[in-house]
Amino acid sequence: MKFGSSFCTLNVGGRRFPFSVELMKHLPLSRLSRLYRCVSESELLELCDDYDRDRNEFFFDRHSEAFSFIMLYLQHGKLRFVPHMCELSFYNEMLYWGLESADLQLCCQRRLDERLSDCFVHFFPEEEPQEPEEAPDHWLERMRRTFEEPTSSVAAQILASVSVLFVLISMVMLCASTLPEWKAAETLDEHRIIEAVCIGWFTAECIVRFIVSRDKCEFVRRPLNIIDLLAITPYYISVTATVLTGENSQLQRAGVTLRVLRIMRIFWVIKLARHFLGLQTLGLTLRRCYREMVMLLVFIFVAMAIFSALAQLLEGGNQDYTSIPAASWWVIISMTTVGYGDMYPVTVAGRVLGGICVVSGIVLLALPITFIYHSFVQCYHELKVRSVRCIRSSSTDFID
Repeated sequence: MKFGSSFCTLNVGGRRFPFSVELMKHLPLSRLSRLYRCVSESELLELCDDYDRDRNEFFFDRHSEAFSFIMLYLQHGKLRFVPHMCELSFYNEMLYWGLESADLQLCCQRRLDERLSDCFVHFFPEEEPQEPEEAPDHWLERMRRTFEEPTSSVAAQILASVSVLFVLISMVMLCASTLPEWKAAETLDEHRIIEAVCIGWFTAECIVRFIVSRDKCEFVRRPLNIIDLLAITPYYISVTATVLTGENSQLQRAGVTLRVLRIMRIFWVIKLARHFLGLQTLGLTLRRCYREMVMLLVFIFVAMAIFSALAQLLEGGNQDYTSIPAASWWVIISMTTVGYGDMYPVTVAGRVLGGICVVSGIVLLALPITFIYHSFVQCYHELKVRSVRCIRSSSTDFID
């Protein structure tokens, strides 16, 4: 927006904060950077409560002391809670201005996690408004919601049920095709027909969803759509190879690559994530907790390196512990308390080391679980709230 001068004033809860317009452009507060990009006064009023054009002053009915602490964070790079202010209220102010819990100091992050867990409350950051687009055709929007949002209407629920049915049928046929009894010629032909029907459904569904999608590039980049492509493509590659080389050719008989492509159809089961909230929660949790997962793997790797070296040293006369890589297998099954029994220590020192290894594995595996658990609960409630909002929005559109 073309501001009246090079300086402006933010009036937050009656307290004025002077800013240069250029500074607003580069601030890591998404609300203020969006304020800078506004092109009309109506857009300004969507981000602030009032605007005085004469004084170039923006009014926000928010907590002034919380905003002053946020300004200190921008100056010094450290963000802590306001004394004598509820952690949840301050976190709500952070989300309003465009900050996240990761911006807090570690001690304050722990306080916030404990408070969220005790109160069982979850805040969701405001989504960035998209650029104004031309209104899509009504039937295209209805089609998109039918295919993309299984809870948006009765037709969408029926379509999702049919899609799940095809996924289950294809998975059963894929597993049954590996049985010796299913390799007869008659059974093989029936299997191919059912497989072709399932692939035809998946292909048609993917094409329709691509046609009615708003952003084609965004559609291609989505993980679930990439999985759909990985699940469908091997079938067409196998059919093409059969047509070009012949069904009984040497390439087909020794075609390890084609067998790998056939097994890649196991990705069909991941298509269920499009229709089940639990699988979506699992995927979102893994994406948000990748740091904790990496930390867990590092813990296991370090412990495995230490215990495998000690086991190889103490059990040098045991043929199962001839090398550190061989001892690593014993360490990993001991730390995870699996204990297949295929290899075990025979010396007293080796057994003591085995006990320490088991106890250490329990402790190391339990350390990151708390973070992952809290993230899983938060992701589940976030997706559940979004699902409820989608159902209410669809009901409103249906009534209108």
